Amino acid sequence: MARARRYDPERRERIVDAALTVAGRSGIGGLSHRTVAAEADVPLGSTTYHFASLDELLVAALRKANEGFGRLLREHPALTDPDADLAAALARLLAEWLGGERARVELEYELYLAALRRPALRPVAAEWGESVVAALAHRTDPVTARALVAVMDGICLQVLLTDGGYDEEYARLVLARILRTEA
Repeated sequence: MARARRYDPERRERIVDAALTVAGRSGIGGLSHRTVAAEADVPLGSTTYHFASLDELLVAALRKANEGFGRLLREHPALTDPDADLAAALARLLAEWLGGERARVELEYELYLAALRRPALRPVAAEWGESVVAALAHRTDPVTARALVAVMDGICLQVLLTDGGYDEEYARLVLARILRTEA
């Protein structure tokens, strides 16, 4: 007699969450179908059923990781208020993001930068950049929005890689200079 298949509609999402947990704890190098299955408490076959390759699992994990900053950005009132100081608002937003759970921010960047070696992740990394540019383009032009994203990425990477503190006033000044620049 065949065993009844258990209905588990959240299993795929649990696997993605487990991948983020494993990668957060052990880095991307510690990620395997086996380690994720153990973390998610699912059979190994479930991970390979939902994600044929590790790259597919990393794509799903990167998409989920990207949701955090994107949501913070989309929900920020300064992006819809034309009278708000955009440079100050973005500097504050970075402070909130970097001031949160550092391990989560580091994981998001590790997944983002993994696209350098894993071409399957590049479209997702590009999607993230485009979504941030689109959110900022409501307040400025697309070229300036791209410059803002590049500078914010650079500031975040400097903070993460040097274990330095985030200087909100410095970020505000740099972002304000970009917003005043015209071609």
